[in-house]
Amino acid sequence: MSFSVDANVLLYASDGSSPFSRRAVSFLERCATGPDVFYLTWPTIMAYLRIATHPAIFASPLSPPEAMSNVQSLLDLPHVRPLAEDDGFWPVFREIADPVPRRGNAVPDAHIAALLRQHGVGTFYTNDSDFARFAFLKVINPFD
Repeated sequence: MSFSVDANVLLYASDGSSPFSRRAVSFLERCATGPDVFYLTWPTIMAYLRIATHPAIFASPLSPPEAMSNVQSLLDLPHVRPLAEDDGFWPVFREIADPVPRRGNAVPDAHIAALLRQHGVGTFYTNDSDFARFAFLKVINPFD
């Protein structure tokens, strides 16, 4: 079994003022213990770094070294793997993106979904209901 998480899960764990913070930390602690392969897409990692350090978004943003350390802590786990585009990504992206509006927030969502599809990852934890539009994904809200 394998799974991936959305940036919002990582962000809630880093934002003590979020009503989801404690649940996100607990959820990520369970993910950290394995044994399932935990995939992190590079777009998710970059979104986390961009938002967690942004003073206009977080009341108490993380410093860049803090945010980088959080990512490194996950990537250092033996069952965590980063996901990147492989050869043939574009046709997979087109297949995923063609049925949905290809503008605004749907573009990075389709990018993540296509990465998951290309690598055979079918379970995605997120608080973003927009991912339900990708029928191949089993979308689970870890905060329900």
